[in-house]
Amino acid sequence: MSVLQKYFAREVVRSVVFVLIAFLALFAFFDLINELPNVGRGAYRLHHAFAFVLLGMPGYTYELMPIAALIGTIYALAQFAARSEFTIMRVSSMSTAMVGSMLAKIGILFAVATFIFGEFITPYSTEFASRLKLQAQGAALSQEFRSGLWAKDVIRSEGVKGDVIGSRFVNARQMQPDGTMLGVRLYEFDRDFRLTALINAARADYRGANRWNLTKVNETRFTRTSGAVGGAVAAAALAGASEAMTTVTLERRDLISEITPEILSVLFSDPDRMSAVDLHAYTRHLAENNQHTERYEIAFWKKIIYPFAVFVMMALALPFAYLQTRSGGVSLKIFIGIMIGVSFQLLNSLFSHLGLLNTWPPFATAILPSAFFLVLAIGALRWVERH
Repeated sequence: MSVLQKYFAREVVRSVVFVLIAFLALFAFFDLINELPNVGRGAYRLHHAFAFVLLGMPGYTYELMPIAALIGTIYALAQFAARSEFTIMRVSSMSTAMVGSMLAKIGILFAVATFIFGEFITPYSTEFASRLKLQAQGAALSQEFRSGLWAKDVIRSEGVKGDVIGSRFVNARQMQPDGTMLGVRLYEFDRDFRLTALINAARADYRGANRWNLTKVNETRFTRTSGAVGGAVAAAALAGASEAMTTVTLERRDLISEITPEILSVLFSDPDRMSAVDLHAYTRHLAENNQHTERYEIAFWKKIIYPFAVFVMMALALPFAYLQTRSGGVSLKIFIGIMIGVSFQLLNSLFSHLGLLNTWPPFATAILPSAFFLVLAIGALRWVERH
């Protein structure tokens, strides 16, 4: 690594880290203010609020990294321009391509950090923070419906393998933070969507390997009967009702299902805070059950593309190095950088909703905001070079 590359890296990294810490401190303050009204609910105390806020910082780090890279790079390059260092570098035969190459090498560090936070740290810290808060408040997870949580599963001939022989709808009145379901109802159907079983259980505990343990089970199974025509059908159905339906009561019963606590927790998670692996697994689960997958496909591609937004933001910062001090002070350039970063976040969120509403291809929906700002960066570079 050349001396100039080391100098660039030191100044840019220092500026980006400073901006990132400033943003995190600001968001932590607002989050703590927002959590203070919850202190005192159940066993939720001030130290729980501090822990909850701190566990949310990895998520903010992931979201703010491209903006911090933009503002920090603008600040470092603006300082070079203000001290005439950048002019001396250009006179010494340093081209725009060379500067871009040096910034790209520095950007790899931030892109890798963004990927690590988004894929390995944020999903677990967010989940742990939610469980900490719920357990301290003595609360349980529930869905928006009055009847509780709903999920759809497929029934296979060999547990989680083999041919699909039916479908299953899972309803739980409550889901505890550890993944335990309370007040469980299972509706099982054959491939022709005829009801074959209705299972009620007081509790369902996950034992691993796609195995649930149901307790206090009441299971009703319906056998397929052939009917006649006309009024004889109703008479035969009434006469044979007791034979066509069998009910058993069990203290415990095992259930093999593709549904796991990780899949159920997705129902309460923000897709943008999930890992790409979890998003891919849940999207496949939805597709197998003929459910809509667009929201999670968009989130998956955003998760793949978002680390590369760091390079786009640093490319947007490069034209500011060509603006002399008379074209605006450092504070004005930083303000413009903040506006660009906020615009990127707003556009990124807007395209996610537009793509979902208009059924755009998920990959195109995820990449269009970054592509737009990349074109903007190339246009700005050409303009400053001509002037």
